[in-house]
Amino acid sequence: MSSIATRTGDNGTTGFLYGQRVPKDHPQIEAVGTFDELNAALGFAKATCSSPDTRDELARIQQDLVNLMGELACAESDAARYADSKFPKLADSDLARIDAAVAALEAQNIRFDGWATPGANLHAAALDLARTTARRAERRLVSLPAQGRNVRPLLGHYINRVSDLLWILARQAEM
Repeated sequence: MSSIATRTGDNGTTGFLYGQRVPKDHPQIEAVGTFDELNAALGFAKATCSSPDTRDELARIQQDLVNLMGELACAESDAARYADSKFPKLADSDLARIDAAVAALEAQNIRFDGWATPGANLHAAALDLARTTARRAERRLVSLPAQGRNVRPLLGHYINRVSDLLWILARQAEM
């Protein structure tokens, strides 16, 4: 088995999907790293959750994020190559699933008054931590076109909706 410690990053660079080396603070690496943080935060929220349905949805979002990160982890010059690859990609159906989950929760008339103060319980706090990480990931994502990396609009729509879902899940967990 090969070692995780390749030492190729010792010079402050990391590799994109198809091998191009970039600085570790490259805007795309910052975006991918923030989505990775979100994936970990979702894992924590999942671990604190007692609802099998919510745990399943959080796990689906985690898989969606892996697909999203793959798309972001290649250079603009390789975007078409990635689009033509067999790698799984975020789809309109993934966004529709999140929209349906938000609508189902809103139909429950979950009560909230104004601004939420996280920390009512461990699970709600974990969901709010994931939500704020999702918002940071969204900010990193929307900054990429100005840095020369085009992003499919679906990715922005998806992460915006995921943060909405996490917010309402946190409010539900406070009940």
